[in-house]
Amino acid sequence: DGKTLAGWEGDPKTFRVENGAILAGSLQDPIPRNEFLCTTRRYENFELRFEAKLVGPGKNAGVQFRSERIPNHHEVIGYQCDIGVMDGKSIWGSLYDESRRKKFLVQGDHDKITAKFKPDDWNILVVRCEGPRIRIWVNDVATVDYMETEPNIAKTGIIGLQIHGGAPAVASYRHLRIRELR
Repeated sequence: DGKTLAGWEGDPKTFRVENGAILAGSLQDPIPRNEFLCTTRRYENFELRFEAKLVGPGKNAGVQFRSERIPNHHEVIGYQCDIGVMDGKSIWGSLYDESRRKKFLVQGDHDKITAKFKPDDWNILVVRCEGPRIRIWVNDVATVDYMETEPNIAKTGIIGLQIHGGAPAVASYRHLRIRELR
């Protein structure tokens, strides 16, 4: 709603709402561990549109989807639309499998993303899930078109906003809109 964290659950010391955006982290202090603000609802086939910004020396955040909280743990397991930089290259819009396969399933084309990317500013992301197909765009650049082939991978789950543990950083998310697909 741009004013509260209603419909979400997570650490209120890590996540807050300012000027219509959900913010996570700090520019003054290191981030002790990965933290996730998760929806209280589950989604299966949907299109998620949002704007994201990542500032500070910490270079990693993301949005989980079709994910689950790991019981009695702060982590989640599932797909992640990555946000940030790794080894000097953009991972914005890459598809990572958090805490499950623990690897990138698809990494976007660094040069194509960088050409339209706005550092330290708002970037528009779209995540579309239809059955086994997952597609992601960053600023209208297609970064992922992935078809899940493993039959036991869940096609439903929560959506979670992440700030990665490590160097100080603030991940900001705004204008989150989800449209369920039939």
